[in-house]
Amino acid sequence: MITVTKYDRLARSLRDLLDIVDTIQAQGAGFRSLAEDIDTTTPAGRLVFHVFASIAQFERERISERTREGLEAARKRGRVGGRPPALSATQKAEVCRMRDQELRPLPEIAQLFRVSVKTIRRAS
Repeated sequence: MITVTKYDRLARSLRDLLDIVDTIQAQGAGFRSLAEDIDTTTPAGRLVFHVFASIAQFERERISERTREGLEAARKRGRVGGRPPALSATQKAEVCRMRDQELRPLPEIAQLFRVSVKTIRRAS
């Protein structure tokens, strides 16, 4: 029997807790949390444990759904996520011209625009 004062002392997330409890039960032992009054060696304790797990899974799915809805609403309002581009369209054109026509070394162009060489390579 593994006994803890609170189940969050055993695992950081509910998914971790479920995996740990499955491992404990596979070894033939039980899990008991004193604060939540969960004892997986009894049918009622297993029921409570699985109800908590189901509620947590439902909440994770709702958070994910709300996040997707929020991102979609932001896109409809014209908001774009992510990091802003390092070079404007005009700067990209100039980088391409310097790279292709003047045949300047990439590190020199990168230094002029204060960006990495990789950014210069990616500029189309």
